[in-house]
Amino acid sequence: MTFKGIYFLCILAVPCSLGAQTKEDEDEFVPKTFASTRIVCGHSVETLPKGTLDFRIEHRFGDMFGTNGGAQNMFGFDNLSDIRIALEYGLTKNMMLGFGRSKGTSTPYRSLLDGFVKYRIFSQGKDCPVSLAAITGATFTYMNASTDVSQVSHFPKVSHRFAYFTQLNVARRFGESISLALMPTMVHQNYVASNDQNDVFALGAAARVKITGRFALISEYYHTFSAKGLRPTDVYKRSLAFALEWFTFGHTFTINITNAAGIGETQFVNNTYSDWFKGQFRLGFCIARKFSRE
Repeated sequence: MTFKGIYFLCILAVPCSLGAQTKEDEDEFVPKTFASTRIVCGHSVETLPKGTLDFRIEHRFGDMFGTNGGAQNMFGFDNLSDIRIALEYGLTKNMMLGFGRSKGTSTPYRSLLDGFVKYRIFSQGKDCPVSLAAITGATFTYMNASTDVSQVSHFPKVSHRFAYFTQLNVARRFGESISLALMPTMVHQNYVASNDQNDVFALGAAARVKITGRFALISEYYHTFSAKGLRPTDVYKRSLAFALEWFTFGHTFTINITNAAGIGETQFVNNTYSDWFKGQFRLGFCIARKFSRE
């Protein structure tokens, strides 16, 4: 059923994309649905303008509460869950790519390289009620292989170090203040634990509420689906995040709180182990600085 849903979205995309390609007046499109190419943890429907370079620093602290948090760890500020430094570039008006390096959470991976391509198929406008983008990417870990053959990080083959994701991102802006998005996502890992599965489908949902011209509140949730007997809920959790977004000229600054420790779809979608109800959530931030040729 999930694959049929994705196929249905693709069918809907055809008439809208044909209409968008024949438009000559950019004013027929509504303003941006989201202020950044990211929502909180995951991608938004937005792409970078052609010729624009985006330098990004994403940081996640440790657990605020629970056994690994509290005052002794300055509510997570003494610990580092993950950090990503990346360069992303707008190839055309509707296509962008990016490359980054993450520390990784060590559960199960660290020392991660990632790359992705995003294409905005069409934008919300007079003849189309939504915007749609397609994203695909991969990660590779170059961490030292574990000598314990029972661990996922043992990596019997080089191909076991790779993971992939594909996503359709559909979004709509309602008036001046509210934006909603749905993100059907498929993540594939070449090598997984005995209680996990190689392919994990997730349905993401997000909302953005504009407070002022420069501030917005954002929420984001990814619901994963698993086969019977795999991915037990006492181990694998679902990513839930909230954020305050601050937009300035050339910068987008986001302060977020989430139970996801890892950064990137192949980490937070299927490798989130922290429980909100146990205080295992953390503060994080993202700073994005754009550089344009013009």
